[in-house]
Amino acid sequence: MKYARPDYNRIQDPANLIPENEPVFLIRAQDITAPKVVRYWAAQAEREGAKKDIIRSAQKWASRMEKWQRDHMKKIPDMPKKSEMKEEVNGL
Repeated sequence: MKYARPDYNRIQDPANLIPENEPVFLIRAQDITAPKVVRYWAAQAEREGAKKDIIRSAQKWASRMEKWQRDHMKKIPDMPKKSEMKEEVNGL
């Protein structure tokens, strides 16, 4: 799997369910936009015909992110400094 951020490359898929060249986008709860983005994703998935259980699961996850944010530091999205990046990603 390929991430938009090279510092996330350490996140693994031990069951190899995600193809090596499939782009993956990770949103952490510390990202102030995370709950809204997950809720937006759920709404779009519902419009496209996704099953109710995946929609409910995403909405619950957004609520968990909001709860986490109440108890922890949240921040605006950022990128690591180039000196901290192990490899460059085309287009970023």
